[in-house]
Amino acid sequence: MTTLTDYPKLAEGKVRSLYAVDSEHLLFVASDRVSAYDHVLDTPIPDKGRVLTAMSVFWFELLAGEISSHLVAWDDPRIPAEVRGRALLVRRLEMVPVECVARGYLTGSGLADYRASGAVCGVALPGGLGEASRLPEPIFTPATKAEIGAHDENISFDSVVREVGARRAEQLREATLRVYARAAEYAATRGIILADTKFEFGVDAAGDLVLADEVLTPDSSRYWDATAYQEGVPQEPFDKQYVRNWLVSPESGWSRNAGTPPPPLPEHVVAATRQRYIEAYERVTGRSLDDWPA
Repeated sequence: MTTLTDYPKLAEGKVRSLYAVDSEHLLFVASDRVSAYDHVLDTPIPDKGRVLTAMSVFWFELLAGEISSHLVAWDDPRIPAEVRGRALLVRRLEMVPVECVARGYLTGSGLADYRASGAVCGVALPGGLGEASRLPEPIFTPATKAEIGAHDENISFDSVVREVGARRAEQLREATLRVYARAAEYAATRGIILADTKFEFGVDAAGDLVLADEVLTPDSSRYWDATAYQEGVPQEPFDKQYVRNWLVSPESGWSRNAGTPPPPLPEHVVAATRQRYIEAYERVTGRSLDDWPA
């Protein structure tokens, strides 16, 4: 029987670990860890790894007509039983060193950039926009890939050109906006607004762009309830924003600028966050998490 110790660990990120299966395949394992404000918190969120994995599989399959992905299988003998349900067998790729972000609404770091300059990642926007404003059209707002403990920084399209070349940069922008548009269109049929999302791409042996990493999960995307949407105010999140909000609340007693790690999450925050992840999966996919391997 295959176990996780049979595979060399290649990397460990904030939430996922990567293992070598053979010369062509990797094992992509999601944990229940949660990160916020460039810290990996000590308190896990039960079932989070299952949600991230199940949701990625749903989207990889739905988007197969738009772009190929690194997904080989989610249920395969090469996936050890101990991580079944939160691990994917994927293709080895040469990863593109850019976070590819699509925004259809203004919030988060995009809103901060807009308030400072009237633009996001060099993309000029109309005046008078505010929290949760819908943009005239979705925009490509790339970012750096930060190491653990560091912060992703928004960059301009010209910076992407310098990093990967003009042709590949154009491909990244086109694919990001095309896949976002398809995903947002689908999410709308489920009563969900896909405000923004982050994609990672790799390049296969033929030189083609491939959708990789996780895709359209509550960790990499902002999902809002369409029926509750109201421009000008923060939206009720379906993601780890609930954790971020608690960490900067008076209840936590923690300051982002204190230079100390965040405190453990109380049980009520853990339970509420877990429920939001599960609700995001079930509302977007129309499936029950109970049907996914545990």
